[in-house]
Amino acid sequence: MSHISPSSAAPSPHGGETPAERADRNLVELLQELRVVQTGVQIVFAFLLGVAFTSRFPDLDTFERATYVVTLLLTVVSSAVLATPVALHRGMFHRGVKARIVALSARLAEIGLVFLALALNGAVLLLMTVVLGRIAGIAIAAGTLSLFIGLWFVLPKALLRPSP
Repeated sequence: MSHISPSSAAPSPHGGETPAERADRNLVELLQELRVVQTGVQIVFAFLLGVAFTSRFPDLDTFERATYVVTLLLTVVSSAVLATPVALHRGMFHRGVKARIVALSARLAEIGLVFLALALNGAVLLLMTVVLGRIAGIAIAAGTLSLFIGLWFVLPKALLRPSP
């Protein structure tokens, strides 16, 4: 029985693609998804940078300032994690490890989405706390966090389960 390596050119049962072709396609699709998500991260980051220079910023209480700092840092972390697949591709392409790049990049994208969801909810918490008060801000942020968890994490896993 022969062993076929992932980098071999033998076609797979996946629509006639070779493992190398599948890795190429998967990487292109992943990088396109990350491009879209990265735009959202940049918008949140720009908003947060601007907040510190508004006239109301000195009036924020300790909770609001802590929410701001944590949210800003979550945005930076999400940006770094979501951009890492691009850096991996740049640093490792043409080295015969594209399948490894895709696997690691897919995991990094998942981790980046967690940080992005937390950052977006931190922004919601900050805004709603300033506009509506702390209790309303926490309640609304809990609702939006539930929305992200449901749509970004629970729904994809539910769709992967076999239907009865």
